This record gives sequence, C-alpha cells and structure tokens, in this order.
Amino acid sequence: MMFPTDDAVAPDELARMAEQRGFESLFFPEHTHIPASRESPYPGGGDLPDMYSHTYDPFVALTAAAAATERLKIGTGICLVIQRDPIITAKEVASVDRLSGGRFLFGVGAGWNREEMIDHGTDPGRRFGVMRERIEAMKAIWTADEASYDGRYVDFERIWSWPKPAQDPHPPVIVGGNGAKVLDRVIAYGDEWMPNTIEVDELRGRMDRLGEMADEAGRQQPRVGLYAAPAQAAEMAAYDAIGISRYVLFVPPVPRPEAEARLDHLAGVIEEYRAGGS
Repeated sequence: MMFPTDDAVAPDELARMAEQRGFESLFFPEHTHIPASRESPYPGGGDLPDMYSHTYDPFVALTAAAAATERLKIGTGICLVIQRDPIITAKEVASVDRLSGGRFLFGVGAGWNREEMIDHGTDPGRRFGVMRERIEAMKAIWTADEASYDGRYVDFERIWSWPKPAQDPHPPVIVGGNGAKVLDRVIAYGDEWMPNTIEVDELRGRMDRLGEMADEAGRQQPRVGLYAAPAQAAEMAAYDAIGISRYVLFVPPVPRPEAEARLDHLAGVIEEYRAGGS
C-alpha cells in the first residue's frame, strides 16, 4: 500500500512495478482533505505526515493502476464510506470493478479524524451506524436491478443503477480497524477483516473469536489480512502460521527511483521468508 500523493511515483507506474515483481494487490487509502484545525490527534503520534493531505482520489488513482496492469488486484485501503454518498460510491466501485475485469477489493472503514467527518456532515458519534447502512445500501444497488433501501441514515426507493460489478455478487468488502467492536462489523456486513499493527498473539485470539462469531451467525468465517505489516521474514512466518490470508506491506510516497528500491527490498524480504519456510 502507498498513499498516492501528487509528489510521489504515479499510481500507474507503481502498479506496473508491483505486478512485475509478483505482488498480489495494491491498496490506496483515502482522505478527501485534512482540517487545518488539527484537533484530532494523529493515531501514529507526533505531527501528521504531509501525505495525508496530498492524496489523489483513490478511485481515480486505482483506475490508472488497473489500466496499467493485467493481473494486479487493486483496492481501497481504506475508503471512508461515512464521508461519501452511497449511491455515487456504489457506482464508482462497480465501474472500477468492471473496467479492471473484476480485480477490485473494497476496503472500508469509518476513519479517525473527527473534524474531517463533520465537514462531510457525519456525526462522529453515529459513524458506525452510518457506515453499516451505506454499505448495506451499496450492496442493494450492486445486486438488485431495482434497488431500494430504508434506513435511519440512508433512504431511497426504486432506483436503477448500472453497471453492476464484474464480481459476483460484488467485490469483497474488507472491513478495516482494530477497535473493540470491529468483529461485530465484520460479521454484520464484511467478507474479510483487515486490522493493522496488531501483535501475533492478540490477532490469533481475535481470529479465534471471529470464527466463533461466524459459527454463531451461521456464516463462513471471514478471511483476515494484515495491513501495514512488518517487512521482516520472521514476522511474515509468524503471521502465516496463524492463517493470515493477505500481508499488506507499506511503500512510502516517494519518487519512482526510491519506490522501485523499496519494492525490490520488499520482494527480497518475501524471498527470504519463502526460503526459510521451504
């Protein structure tokens, strides 16, 4: 994953380099803007990096990435659905999925910047309810020829919206987040869970709980990936041992030469991991 900024390697160039090196997927995060008040503290601590306020729109950047590649999956990591109109977002997801030949991964989340949410008209205290309804509404649009949705935050009757996604019934909904109730959201409307920076033992326990919840709900256990994962062979092996399905590595938003060097380094770490596991 990389923040696709206006001063970094172009999304299409990064995608080509990633595909050439055998990576499975490429994720772009989203921030429409960063409020200059800076009241919400940066979760990583310290000053907020400039990349947060310099990102391209993820759907535009991912379309460029898809057009430059043939096999690479492309995804939002994550799309802030609480800051987006669900009818427009459903159209964007379906369009990118069809134009990419069914290679889109829909990573979703509620975000952390309260002022950013408020600027979009979303009450931070209600953001998880808003997220659920908007995702459910998008699923209705993707799967029904004539879609309706009646909720507290989303309401529309009998609409037509094509294209439908190439993937059946729709691209996988990958729920991001590490919070106490994130597993409830995964079971309610997610196909996969993608936490970040979580220790192996903690993740193993939460994956076990996710399996129990899936059994209780009578559904298949969602896959689990790890976002912004450690770029170390030993760590890869440890997470692989507990059943991680996707291991998402970070590339900083830098010019092409530095990005290419980073990809080469990551490819080398992967080879080291594979050699150790053979």
